[in-house]
This record gives sequence, C-alpha cells and structure tokens, in this order.
Amino acid sequence: MPFHVNILTLFPEMFPGFLGHSLAGKALARGDWSYNAINIRDFAEGAHKTVDDTPYGGGAGM
Repeated sequence: MPFHVNILTLFPEMFPGFLGHSLAGKALARGDWSYNAINIRDFAEGAHKTVDDTPYGGGAGM
C-alpha cells in the first residue's frame, strides 16, 4: 500500500534531485510512495515573503 508524504521546505526544487538517485528514488519510481514538496514561502505574508522570525526565547541565537 503506497503512502504519501508532504514536505514543508524553503527549497522544493531540491527534492527531485536526490530522491531520483537513491533507494527512496527507486521506491518512488515503483510507486511505493509519493511526495509533495510544499514551499512555505507561498504562505508567507508581506512584500518580501519572509519566513524567518526571532529565535525562540528572545535571545540572540547561536
């Protein structure tokens, strides 16, 4: 029974490349599973579609 995976990412164009050259790619070609790469920037607000925010906890980060 095939399963479907939704991937939330800033780089959806990256996934066909490495998935096509791996064991996961072979299973994908056989139809054992499928995926949908969703660009989270499509859901961002503002003119520049920014998706970053301040670090959790309000500190300076790393």
